[in-house]
Amino acid sequence: MGLEHFSISFESGKKAYRPGEVVSGRVSWQVEAEPKSAEVSLFWHTVGRGTEDVEVVDKCSLHVSGLSTEMPFSFTLPDSPYSFSGTLISLVWAVELVLSDPDHSYMEEIIVSPILEEIKLPTIAPV
Repeated sequence: MGLEHFSISFESGKKAYRPGEVVSGRVSWQVEAEPKSAEVSLFWHTVGRGTEDVEVVDKCSLHVSGLSTEMPFSFTLPDSPYSFSGTLISLVWAVELVLSDPDHSYMEEIIVSPILEEIKLPTIAPV
């Protein structure tokens, strides 16, 4: 098996955004077998205790041509939810590249917050 490569780069190297801003950049891949389809998506998911929630906010199909491709992407962020982390649960935003048949996926996390930092939920001491 040879070397396969996947990349998601963000405009100006930016990885923290305010709600309503545009997330843009480029996805690229180099694979051994040409995929039948490719898409890039913007989504958030929860991590921690309980049932994981996932919501795909936006996605777009990409033109597949050959074993090596580089394409731009652009998404407008919604007003919420914000990136946060707490003792029991965290909410994480990401941009994901998915290739199908053969299947590959690659994602890069981003922060969505009015303060451009993940919101830290306070720890409440048990009573």
